[in-house]
Amino acid sequence: QVQLVESGGGLVQPGGSLRLSCAASGSIFSIRTMGWYRQAPGKQRALVATINSGGTTNYEDSVKGRFTISRDNAKSTVYLQMNSLKPEDTAVYYCNARIDNRFYWGQGTQVTVSS
Repeated sequence: QVQLVESGGGLVQPGGSLRLSCAASGSIFSIRTMGWYRQAPGKQRALVATINSGGTTNYEDSVKGRFTISRDNAKSTVYLQMNSLKPEDTAVYYCNARIDNRFYWGQGTQVTVSS
């Protein structure tokens, strides 16, 4: 059974930084696209950033220049480095991965940006 386990969320002041991690485990043959989504209170879940197996990245416009997605294929792990955080970045962040032609979600990690 495949699992995605996230870590790294928390409370940070505006302008601060956080790094999220998401590790895939279980019976895995190949991992294609990995990504991060977020869901703020009262809003739908939305794309933040994705990275494919070749390292090509894609970002939602509001995080460009502030967030960086990366992956370590040997560890089956995807990261999200978040800098210059703003209160509007407050949300539950979810990891997503396409593994062996199925899509999986992590349990979510809370990120709160507040003074």
